[in-house]
Amino acid sequence: MAVINGGGPIPAVARTPRTRWIEAGLTALARGGPDAVRVEVLAADLGVTKGGFYGYFNGRAALLDEMLDEWERRCTREVLLHVEAEGGDAATRIRRAGQLTFSEDVHQIDLAVRAWARHDEAVAERLRRIDTERMDFLRTMFGSFISDPDEVEARSILAFTLAIGRHFIAFDHPGRTRAETVKLAGEYLLSAPGDRPAAT
Repeated sequence: MAVINGGGPIPAVARTPRTRWIEAGLTALARGGPDAVRVEVLAADLGVTKGGFYGYFNGRAALLDEMLDEWERRCTREVLLHVEAEGGDAATRIRRAGQLTFSEDVHQIDLAVRAWARHDEAVAERLRRIDTERMDFLRTMFGSFISDPDEVEARSILAFTLAIGRHFIAFDHPGRTRAETVKLAGEYLLSAPGDRPAAT
């Protein structure tokens, strides 16, 4: 702490943490895609000047990279650690992974990254790697109670597609809410061969 003219100590000015810039960037990404991630706009959202940004990041591209790192951490490494720690049978682990990976906040970022990947090959390559890791997890889980490799592959891709695409469903579901219909479809995919889940 410094002093001026023998006066009292000057309190240190707290810098906006690096994580807040990344979080603000992810919020902007989910709201408007990568073009919405602008240093000036983020600074205004955080109520700070943009000068602090450059103490952490060597430009906007560095922030975008760290945002993708954070998205990857949340939707893969962190999810798999939680699933492994909580245990359970294969169906329980798949359900838990889906709940964590595609929670509302993370899912919006995921959708924004997918749209971004259509126009940026580096992002597309990262998305392919992460989606492959997710599919490998599903293959392992389904393979633990299904012996037919074709059925394992089919169930894995259908489960993955349902998790990503459920928010795009716009048609009516006679007698059920959309959430109930999605849950029913998921339970069919998770049922052991020969079993059929009870309709609710």
